[in-house]
Amino acid sequence: MTDPAPHPESLLAYAHVLDGPAAGTALTADEAPAVLRADTLAWVHLRAQHPDTAGWIMQNLSYLDPTIVDALVAEETRPRVTRVGDGLIVILRGINTNEGADPEDMVSVRLWIDPHRIVSLSRRRVSAIELLSDALAQGRGPTDAAGFLVRLTQSLNTRIESFWSELEDEADALEEEVLTGATSDGMRQRLVELRRRAIILRRYLQPQRDAMRMLQAIHPHWLMQDGLRELAEELDALERVVEDADALRDRMALVRDELVSQMSQRLNRNMYLLSILSALFLPLTFLTGLFGINVDGLPGADHPAAFWIFSAALAVLVAVQMVVLRRLRWI
Repeated sequence: MTDPAPHPESLLAYAHVLDGPAAGTALTADEAPAVLRADTLAWVHLRAQHPDTAGWIMQNLSYLDPTIVDALVAEETRPRVTRVGDGLIVILRGINTNEGADPEDMVSVRLWIDPHRIVSLSRRRVSAIELLSDALAQGRGPTDAAGFLVRLTQSLNTRIESFWSELEDEADALEEEVLTGATSDGMRQRLVELRRRAIILRRYLQPQRDAMRMLQAIHPHWLMQDGLRELAEELDALERVVEDADALRDRMALVRDELVSQMSQRLNRNMYLLSILSALFLPLTFLTGLFGINVDGLPGADHPAAFWIFSAALAVLVAVQMVVLRRLRWI
């Protein structure tokens, strides 16, 4: 059974039964509240920006403390895991795959999850949520709360690792260009943009790593050893990305220093050539200026070969200067 296409203005984006004979069945907005109140495990995904979202949660999950509801619908969030009785507040972030958005501008996924119900919210489209909904509709989705949390975390991490791999490939290419001297005008801007994206990504992922560590420490009883082991693998993958982000930042600092060094060397070389040319032409300019004055008494002014004699003298002077500069090892 396939999902009904969610209306852009509707509060409910996706809803499915996860266990029992009706596992995978998509629920309508009218059916979802009754299933949530029953013992059958069900999942609903709501649009956090909808004005009726908070009221819907309070009406259908009345046992939740208002502070939990506030955390789920807050406009600004930070990755966190908080245990409340037998349930968990889980807030994670994923790569932004929305059209026209920067991938590193990560989207927030907020969950209330316990053994009998899962309520997730987001203010923007999240590809990991869409994939979970598709998998459930096709009968390939998770069948318990632990499996749902593991699957969601894996899906978020897969996109994070894929995006990070692209950043590292770009960093490797940039590093190679700088080290081989194949610099270009846009290279500095590319370097700045790469460092900016790595810094933003790390700023989001470090608290997410801490949240997953917390999940390992305060997990409820329904999160069994198999689920904990899989979440530990995802934590390890996230640890590597955070560590690689630190390493990339240091690598790009070295690349920047090398780029600045090359630019300084190029500038110094150009200034050196200008200095040599100035040293060569300074006496020539003096002599031509001296002999160019319009007064009587200049030697050879009336001689027919005076110009060629003067030009030859200047050429000899240039040759003497070249010899002197070479002996001084200036050139």
